[in-house]
Amino acid sequence: MDFRLTEEQAAFQQVVRGFAERHLAAGAVERAHTVGFPWDVAKLMAAQGLFGIMLPEEDGGQGGTLLDAVLAMEQIAAVCPRSADVLQAGNFGAFRTLAEYATPWQKERFFRPLLAGEAVAAVGMTEPEAGSALTDLTTHCVPDGAGWRLNGQKVFTTNSAEANVFVVYCRFGPGVGGIGSVLVERGMEGFRLGAPSLYMNDEEWCALYFDDVYIPPEMVLLGPGGFKKQIGGFNVERVGNSTRALALGEYCFAQARAHAMTRRQFGRPLMEFQGLQWKFAEMRVALDAARLLLYRAAANAGRGLPDAQEVAIAKYACNQAGWLAANESMQVMGGMGYSKDLLIEYCVRRTRGWMIAGGSLEMMRNRIAEGVFGVSFSQRPPKPA
Repeated sequence: MDFRLTEEQAAFQQVVRGFAERHLAAGAVERAHTVGFPWDVAKLMAAQGLFGIMLPEEDGGQGGTLLDAVLAMEQIAAVCPRSADVLQAGNFGAFRTLAEYATPWQKERFFRPLLAGEAVAAVGMTEPEAGSALTDLTTHCVPDGAGWRLNGQKVFTTNSAEANVFVVYCRFGPGVGGIGSVLVERGMEGFRLGAPSLYMNDEEWCALYFDDVYIPPEMVLLGPGGFKKQIGGFNVERVGNSTRALALGEYCFAQARAHAMTRRQFGRPLMEFQGLQWKFAEMRVALDAARLLLYRAAANAGRGLPDAQEVAIAKYACNQAGWLAANESMQVMGGMGYSKDLLIEYCVRRTRGWMIAGGSLEMMRNRIAEGVFGVSFSQRPPKPA
């Protein structure tokens, strides 16, 4: 096995890093602490061809691989952590689910503004009573002529305050087999957003309310029986989650390393104190190990969807490593790391959130254990005899 990147991959890394340093380095701190989607960054990335990296060229994308998108994300985050979220929106999450399952009509309607950085898509999954237990969702569609009527509520939807189109998980019938998804555009009659709430990551999210929203047949993304396909697409979202966690951990590691090499206490550079040396050793091992697991999941996927077990392992490792590096880097940098003048504290908050979002670490452990034993373990209480 060769763990080195190919010449093409290394060159791509350099191109993306150069773009980030030219266009994103200035204002990185202000950008991270500004509420709202960075539309200016989206347009810059679109012009650079950084949206739709995995999308086939015939659909307006770059025809690249999942690993290409991961490499791009790492380089963007190394310069501007907040801008990594913009790359996420244009390649992973709802975008990737659309790319995988949208009809030609749906692609024609939605891809042009998404690829141009003029629109952003969001995934409506979580409900007040259906978070990790996603199959307990109650948002539902009932037949109405040729189409459907959608009713229900979603919460904790990333980019909800500004998204133009929402991939909404819903129930067409009972059981897991009755779950699918529909597309809802901002402004559709009966669809409204709740008041925005500000979260620990400096983002505003809104609850989504659906009151007899008419869904024409062409706006059904995956009908009944589509749940497993949706989760397959969502595993790409988890790869994006993992990459950002790892990348922000690396960002903090680099900042703390430079600080430890130049900051002096008791007449010596911080790096000469063994207590701090061990912190850096632990961070380096955790980050390197997580990267290998992430690259495995991405490389094995090629241009397709990644393996669920490999993604669960990568997410668990990257979330833990990113949090460790961010948190320990703050400790190394002391008061400077705690200040909003730098982005260490921002990365601490962001990496902590990704341990919950996209499938909590507890759910990842469950998924990994199922892969180990080859058994699906139900989390529900046993049915009465």
